[in-house]
Amino acid sequence: MKRPLSAANASTKLSTRRGFLLKSMAVGAALPISALAPTQAAHAIGESFPDWMKTPGQAVNEYGSVARYEKHITRVKAQDTAQTQLFSVWHSPIQNQPSIITPNGLHFTVSHNGVPNIDPEQHFLKIHGLVDKPIKIDMNTLQRYPMVSPIHFLECAGNSASNAVSLSALDLSVQALTGQVSGAQYTGVPLKYLLKEAGVKTAGKWVIAEGADGGSHARSIPLSKLLDDAFIALYQNGERLRPEQGYPMRLLIPGWEGNANVKWLHRLEVTDKPAYTKDESGLYSDILASGKIKRFSFHMDVKSVITQPSGKMQLPAQKGFYEISGLAWSGYGKIKQVEVSIDEGKNWSIATLHGPVLSKSLTRFSIPWQWDGKERVILSRATDELGHVQPTRRQWREQYASYSFNHFNAIQAWAVNSQGTVENYYV
Repeated sequence: MKRPLSAANASTKLSTRRGFLLKSMAVGAALPISALAPTQAAHAIGESFPDWMKTPGQAVNEYGSVARYEKHITRVKAQDTAQTQLFSVWHSPIQNQPSIITPNGLHFTVSHNGVPNIDPEQHFLKIHGLVDKPIKIDMNTLQRYPMVSPIHFLECAGNSASNAVSLSALDLSVQALTGQVSGAQYTGVPLKYLLKEAGVKTAGKWVIAEGADGGSHARSIPLSKLLDDAFIALYQNGERLRPEQGYPMRLLIPGWEGNANVKWLHRLEVTDKPAYTKDESGLYSDILASGKIKRFSFHMDVKSVITQPSGKMQLPAQKGFYEISGLAWSGYGKIKQVEVSIDEGKNWSIATLHGPVLSKSLTRFSIPWQWDGKERVILSRATDELGHVQPTRRQWREQYASYSFNHFNAIQAWAVNSQGTVENYYV
């Protein structure tokens, strides 16, 4: 990989945040009322009011909803996937996400067997297998255990699959290309408490986690990970899990592929080896360029994507000041650095990371940009605290078979033409 250039040495028109703000203040200085047109002045001194200032507003109902003017911001179904009642993929509108938290109603979701309608009063979690004392816990009992509330990202292993396998860059939005990632604050019970209570036998090395859905979705998880930072999530962003996110409980394994975070969890079986279930041996194995199969590649690698501006967008002016911004994340820990280039990767500038910068969580980044109105290719490159660096598409493709697409984390580029139209682009 190229050594990153400092912001001072990069020969681009990306500016410092201070410089950007000073220029913006100079351009957008407020005008006195006397300098406004008569109708503007009348409105400014209160002689004209909009309708909503003339009549009482509506009553508040029992469960709040978004403003009517924001209802166009929704999840969308994956365009390259056959959608049925049982199997569906919905992408989160990350181009409209200004923070590291995704609203529950916009969180991406992948369903392999439909969404079960589970009565929490009849739902139990069973821990059995190579344990001293098998246990069966109902929802009320589980609520009495100590809980944690970390913020983490969740990403489908197949996120960005179109960019991985398509020979040419498809003209799609960032939501369509990379919308299978979301961030949330989860609240739940650390699994180490429950496993300690059950008493894992010495021979126990793996745990088979199974969901209560119609297809009995199951994954094999190393015991060591469950004893580290995994937990049973009961809440998401301050409310109970929604049905499509695993209500009434799900397994949450920070930094690991979404499919391993088993929804509607009802059983954990401690074993001495993995089960090689249908769910992990088929769709979620990586095929290397040599033809060999890479099993149990759980971690989601370091990744970033510019969300503003991004695919299918139109810049409002043909040149001027903008802020390039986006999201970065890594299944290995914290994001250490994000670099941005506006010349197809020839020069790089270091973007600002907006706090909080948390482990295995989405991190926002931004950098001011003075666009000169010429054709540009903008891209971002993330580095995490362990030194993992986001690869180019060519570097990623050299490792895997042409039809392999899981864990695609290559650099995402956007081409901006002289008219301000933004399109997907390969570098």
